[in-house]
Amino acid sequence: MPIIYHHISAMRTALQTHRGQQRIALVPTMGNLHKGHLELVTLAKQHADIVIVSIFVNPTQFGEGEDFDSYPRTLDSDVAKLTSVDADYIFAPSIDEMYPVLPPPTCVLAGAIANQLCGQSRPGHFDGVGIVVSKLFNIIQPDLAVFGQKDYQQLAIIKQLVRDLSYPIEIIGAPIVRADDGLALSSRNQYLTNAERQIAPVLHQALQRLAQQLATGKLSQQRMQASLAETRRYLTDAGFTIDYLEIKTDQLGSITTAEGSNIVEKRFIILVAAWLGRARLLDNEFVTINKQF
Repeated sequence: MPIIYHHISAMRTALQTHRGQQRIALVPTMGNLHKGHLELVTLAKQHADIVIVSIFVNPTQFGEGEDFDSYPRTLDSDVAKLTSVDADYIFAPSIDEMYPVLPPPTCVLAGAIANQLCGQSRPGHFDGVGIVVSKLFNIIQPDLAVFGQKDYQQLAIIKQLVRDLSYPIEIIGAPIVRADDGLALSSRNQYLTNAERQIAPVLHQALQRLAQQLATGKLSQQRMQASLAETRRYLTDAGFTIDYLEIKTDQLGSITTAEGSNIVEKRFIILVAAWLGRARLLDNEFVTINKQF
């Protein structure tokens, strides 16, 4: 069973016996854990000797009218789940412990990358993520940290934060964990009604279909826009309210050219956020396109 700490000083003291001798990994979460979170812990254990899971519903990343008050706090069941995957420590601080002054007067701003996609509909969200992740990195001082690729924009921002603030921390992105029907696992999936849960897998199916269309055709701007418009209609007809559906160059991937060839292989990512009832669902799909120049 993992050892639980609620205070920063106690957590730091406990880690002193491991520091410098064993690799330490951090898996930040807001609790209400599911199989996807447990896969993050399993991945962390493959790269480190000691794994700390933080459980903290961070008020600075919730906007006005969002679900901070109703977000599930399930520490007892979270502990049982983390025991099953052999997590070593749980850091579960109070709000007062993390923020002596709230809102905190110090900001960790994410910059231009935060002003698109989720940042447009959730202003300030990624600034809240920036400060809580910075605090966790300073408290735990891990050798590595694991984040899920479902929150692709967040992962890109955290990699930027580590680079710009010179944290000596390796960031590992974990693949999306899905239910058998393809729905990306999320703590907010529990907001879905039974009927909505039957519709929800359509989101990933739409992304897969769009990715196939793009991969098999020429990536012209006109074709991209037409395919995006068709996918938006498909999702809207299924009952989703789309926040955004966009295609971006994969900032976390690479662009390669085959040796002796004029074919460039470029990876893109299709990103979507859409409401289905009370649940705001995120998903993404990579697509690799060979482009001749």
